[in-house]
Amino acid sequence: MPDVSWATSPAVRRSMQSNRSRDTRPELALRRELHRRGLRYRVCARPLPHLRRTADIVFRPARVAVALHGCYWHGCAEHHRLPAKNRDYWSAKIARNVARDAGVAQALAEAGWLLIVVWEHDDPLRAADEVEAAVRARSGR
Repeated sequence: MPDVSWATSPAVRRSMQSNRSRDTRPELALRRELHRRGLRYRVCARPLPHLRRTADIVFRPARVAVALHGCYWHGCAEHHRLPAKNRDYWSAKIARNVARDAGVAQALAEAGWLLIVVWEHDDPLRAADEVEAAVRARSGR
């Protein structure tokens, strides 16, 4: 472990490092539903090759990208709460995440892609309805 860490304790560090960046429970629920509906996609893929960012689910032919945002990491207005300790670090970290999300959305829009943002608290069936409608409309089926 480095001498200087953002974590307030070794236990907090272990806990934060164990957070998954893909294959989370909400993401798997959405992917299962989309697959059940006959939609095929790429997982954790770059929609734009020159952009060093990935989307959770990518439909290349339809040019639809799906980002599944966690309420804590992406600053959900409804559920995000800053921790009691190290507030300055975490508020700056979440602000950077939100700014990065906005930059990615703008880059995708400029390239003709549709970005659908699904929050972890969203119902996977409703989210799948939205994604399916967009993919089918943009792919001409």
